[in-house]
Amino acid sequence: MVSLIDLKRQFNTIKTDILAEVEKVIESGHYILGTHVKKLEEEVAERLQVEEAVAVANGTDALVLTLEAYGIGSGDEVVTTPFTFFATAEAITRVGATPVFADVDEKTYNLNPECLESKITSATKAIIPVHLFGQPANMDKINEIAQKYNLYIIEDACQAFGATYKQRQAGHLGDAACFSFFPTKNLGTLGDGGMIVTSDKRLANQLRTLRVHGSSKKYFHDRIGYNSRLDELHAAILLVCLQKIDEWNANRISLAEKYTASLRHVKGITVPFVSEECKHVFHLYCLASPKRDDVTAFLNKDQIATGIYYPRCLHLQEVYQHLGYKKGDLPVAETLSEELFAIPMHPYLTSNEQNQVIKAIKKAVNKL
Repeated sequence: MVSLIDLKRQFNTIKTDILAEVEKVIESGHYILGTHVKKLEEEVAERLQVEEAVAVANGTDALVLTLEAYGIGSGDEVVTTPFTFFATAEAITRVGATPVFADVDEKTYNLNPECLESKITSATKAIIPVHLFGQPANMDKINEIAQKYNLYIIEDACQAFGATYKQRQAGHLGDAACFSFFPTKNLGTLGDGGMIVTSDKRLANQLRTLRVHGSSKKYFHDRIGYNSRLDELHAAILLVCLQKIDEWNANRISLAEKYTASLRHVKGITVPFVSEECKHVFHLYCLASPKRDDVTAFLNKDQIATGIYYPRCLHLQEVYQHLGYKKGDLPVAETLSEELFAIPMHPYLTSNEQNQVIKAIKKAVNKL
């Protein structure tokens, strides 16, 4: 089977370096919010050209803490995309606010600015665009709308570490940005991890308080907070991975270019669109087909792994039935949920494996 993702292969390339750094952490006797976390925050902030980076336990917490630090809660609304992982909407609900869904662009799959403005009400406090699959959203237009209505922009950049929009890093395109370091992400660790980046020092100070039980001084609590700290072990691993991220992303881009060149003219298959304004880092490489289920079934029989991202839009999830959305409300996102599928993509996918995938896709389409 050609795997969709091969984490073992990827981490084995840096296993020696990781073990050496883990040993240093163990020997230090300091395992929570120590020197490795501080160094990781500094290096990420410098790389993304922002003033502050605050490491937390995971990407979902990054979203939750950012919303809470901005004072967003009960009675407030946050506009976001219906076509992404559940955590984006979940974080909005978790702080007591209401997610409002706007349809996505049929080419980039990201939040469509043309659908955004009509969703804004007097209760709207923020917009969360998601840089889906590694390609940044149309941030100029989204920021323009946010400024018009005095709204916060919180980038969900969990799938887009290293991506750029008009030469600016994802994470430096709004008021704050959230990253996930889940193992499958472009920059991932051997477990959970997350980070918020911003150039708002006041926000960063609130986030640092929130992540340690609402405490800015040990045993003195200014507010109700969370236990959401990135472990030193994960920070040490991420510092090693950070040295490889450009190489890994370059490999992903090269693989994506070959896929696109080979599959662009295959009838019944739509390859990803890449905006000229963006560097797409291909967290996932997704194709579209109106015969998705038949194609993926054929590929799986031919030993090619596939994945469905995402089979049910957020506005149609059972938990959000009370919001009153129905099928047909957000047609572009709904069509994508029925047609998109991911094929193998990771930095160490070999040329032979990729050729096998391409051959199998062409064979599948010809037989259907």
